[in-house]
Parts: sequence; C-alpha cells; structure tokens
Amino acid sequence: MTPLLVLVFNVQPLAAVSSDLVAAVVMKPIGAGVHLRRGTVNIPLARWLMLGSVPAAFAGVLVIRQLGNGPAVQERVKLALGAALVVAAASIVAKSVMQARRVWPEDAVGTAAAPRIRRAATVLVGAVGGLVVGMTSVGSGSLVIVMLLALYPTLRSAQLVGTDLVQAIPLVGSAALGHLLFGDFHLGLTLSLLVGSLPGVYIGARLSSQAKDVVVRPVLTLVLFASGLKLIGVGTVQVGLAVVATIVLALPVWGVLDARTHADDRWAAASVSKQMMIGLQGGGAPFGLGFLAALLYFGFVRPVLAAAPQVQDPQADVRLGTGGRTVEGRQEG
Repeated sequence: MTPLLVLVFNVQPLAAVSSDLVAAVVMKPIGAGVHLRRGTVNIPLARWLMLGSVPAAFAGVLVIRQLGNGPAVQERVKLALGAALVVAAASIVAKSVMQARRVWPEDAVGTAAAPRIRRAATVLVGAVGGLVVGMTSVGSGSLVIVMLLALYPTLRSAQLVGTDLVQAIPLVGSAALGHLLFGDFHLGLTLSLLVGSLPGVYIGARLSSQAKDVVVRPVLTLVLFASGLKLIGVGTVQVGLAVVATIVLALPVWGVLDARTHADDRWAAASVSKQMMIGLQGGGAPFGLGFLAALLYFGFVRPVLAAAPQVQDPQADVRLGTGGRTVEGRQEG
C-alpha cells in the first residue's frame, strides 16, 4: 500500500507511511481474529515478540524524526522504504528456500510439541521488526516471519502467520501512535484508505483462500522488488530490465524450490523424474533454458503432482518424536 501511495498517487513518503500504519491498526485485528479462532497462534511466543517490537516501533518513528525536516526527511524515508521493500522481497524468497529444506511433511509438523521459546532471540527479532515497521510500515508480514522461521523451524506456516499477526496489532498500534504524535498523519488520506481497504481485506481473504501460493508469492515478490528499486531511484528502463532478468533467472530457481517440496511418492505416481526436472531448471537457469523448463514444470508437471496421491510415511511420527499411532487396528511407530 505504501509504495502505491508514493509511486502512483504522489503522496509524500512520510505521510504515506503514517497513514498506512494508522489504517493498519484497523485492518490487522481482522486477520488476527481469524487465526485466534482457529488456534494457530503461539501466545507465549507472541508475548515475547511484543516485548521487543512495541517499544522498537515507537522508537522507529523517533529515528525518522532525527533524520531532519522538510524535503530531506521525505527523501530519506523514501530511500528507507525502498530498501525495506527490497529486503521484504528477498525475505519471501528466503522463506521459500527455508521451507523447501524442511525434511518432514507440513501436516506432520503440526503434531510436534510446541518449541522451546528462545526469549532473548525472540525479543531481538521483535525489536528489529518493530524498528523497520516504525520507520517504513514494511516488514511485519515478511521480515519478522522469516526471522521466526529461522528460530523456530518446526512451526507450521499457519502458526507463523497467526503469531505474527497477533503481535503485529500492538506493534502497529505503537508505530501509529508515534506517527500521530511526530509523523505526517493525514486524516482524509487515512479515511480514504479505510473506505477501500476494509472491503478489500474481506475480498482478498476470500480470494487468497482459493489462489495458488505458487502464483501469488512470485508475483508479490516481483511487485515488492520493482517498487523498492523505483523508490531507491533506479530508472524505469533499468527497473524493467531488472524485472525481466529476475523472471528469467528466478522462475527456474522457484521451480527447483517448489519441486523439492513434493514427496518422492507423488513424483512416482506422476511418472516424472524428480531429479531430471530439478536438473533441467537449475542447470539451465544461467542460459535461459531453465526458464523454458520452469514453464513446462509449472504449466504441466506441477498440476499432475498436486493431484497425485501421497503415501504417508509410517516412520514420520518416530522422527518427530510424537509417539505411535494406530493404523488399521495395529500399533505403529
């Protein structure tokens, strides 16, 4: 939302950040409430995140104030916003890499015991995320989640998102309060955002429940990356070339990461060689051939993999330490 306000509607960067954060105070509880009802929130973890994120978010506004006044501070906020967007795009890619390296099925992870909370590291994650959000309004849904994934690799994706959304409510509230006191808050702009964003949140939630993540995530990454480059000051032609180069190189890399997440039995059921498809995309990426292989994978192979049945590994419970389970009347694990 913030880069759209700056790049498309020519809103001053500080006013865009301030108004976006105040509007987010109203929107964040909607998603957080859904996760609370579904039980996909690690409450103790969220509390330790808040301990770092809430004061850091307010401090981020004070840091912005110390950068100066007038056009100078606007330009610095614009540069900080651009850098945060590029980092957010990289964070989405990093999250995909880290999730692709998981060695257990996503459903099985949900049965594992709650992870031991690393208090100091969690507070630090909250502080870093809060500081970035307070300065740029960017980072809560990308940077914080990636850092949490690195700290707690056994948390399911729904738990990561739910925990981040709940702790983001006081985080955004603290940042919004700081911008109301020291930022460049515009009531009319914020009300306009809310008029469109409240129904937009509802429609977006309905669409996202049906949209394929393999499509949404790359598009979101490219939009954040291109917006970040433009805010930093890269020319339009150079941004276009960078996006094209990123698509040609990144699509096969994304295909490799996605291919690794599918179990071997699904590849066998689909009668496709996993090693060959990964090799074609990864090995051909520097020469442009990987792009064609990735189109083949996402267009034809992946739909077959998604429809193929997956055989549950009977030893998964043993590896996860969740105890045995009864299958067809006999004890396993």
